[in-house]
Amino acid sequence: MERGKLEPVEVICPKCRHTEIVYLPIEDLPRCPKCNTQMSINELLDEGKSY
Repeated sequence: MERGKLEPVEVICPKCRHTEIVYLPIEDLPRCPKCNTQMSINELLDEGKSY
Protein backbone atom coordinates (compact mmCIF):
# COMPACT_ATOMS: atom_id res chain seq x y z
CA MET A 1 0.00 0.00 0.00
CA GLU A 2 1.38 3.41 -0.94
CA ARG A 3 1.69 6.10 1.70
CA GLY A 4 -0.20 9.31 1.02
CA LYS A 5 -3.44 7.74 -0.24
CA LEU A 6 -6.46 7.02 1.94
CA GLU A 7 -5.22 4.87 4.80
CA PRO A 8 -7.00 3.19 7.72
CA VAL A 9 -5.73 4.63 11.00
CA GLU A 10 -6.83 4.49 14.61
CA VAL A 11 -7.06 7.98 16.09
CA ILE A 12 -7.32 8.79 19.78
CA CYS A 13 -8.31 11.90 21.73
CA PRO A 14 -5.51 12.89 24.14
CA LYS A 15 -8.01 14.43 26.56
CA CYS A 16 -10.86 11.89 26.92
CA ARG A 17 -9.20 8.81 25.28
CA HIS A 18 -12.07 8.33 22.75
CA THR A 19 -10.84 6.20 19.81
CA GLU A 20 -12.08 5.86 16.24
CA ILE A 21 -10.95 4.09 13.08
CA VAL A 22 -11.03 6.44 10.11
CA TYR A 23 -9.74 6.52 6.53
CA LEU A 24 -7.83 9.69 5.87
CA PRO A 25 -4.91 11.30 4.09
CA ILE A 26 -1.81 11.79 6.23
CA GLU A 27 -2.40 15.45 7.19
CA ASP A 28 -6.18 15.47 7.78
CA LEU A 29 -6.98 14.46 11.37
CA PRO A 30 -10.54 14.76 12.76
CA ARG A 31 -11.72 16.44 15.97
CA CYS A 32 -13.10 14.44 18.89
CA PRO A 33 -16.93 14.31 18.81
CA LYS A 34 -17.09 14.35 22.64
CA CYS A 35 -14.75 17.20 23.64
CA ASN A 36 -13.81 18.83 20.27
CA THR A 37 -10.06 18.33 20.78
CA GLN A 38 -7.78 17.60 17.81
CA MET A 39 -7.27 13.82 17.70
CA SER A 40 -3.88 12.18 17.11
CA ILE A 41 -2.82 8.97 15.38
CA ASN A 42 -2.63 6.01 17.74
CA GLU A 43 -1.87 3.27 15.21
CA LEU A 44 -1.58 2.76 11.45
CA LEU A 45 -3.79 -0.17 10.44
CA ASP A 46 -2.38 -0.97 6.99
CA GLU A 47 0.00 -3.67 8.27
CA GLY A 48 -0.53 -6.81 10.29
CA LYS A 49 0.39 -7.12 13.94
CA SER A 50 3.68 -8.77 14.82
CA TYR A 51 4.02 -10.22 18.29
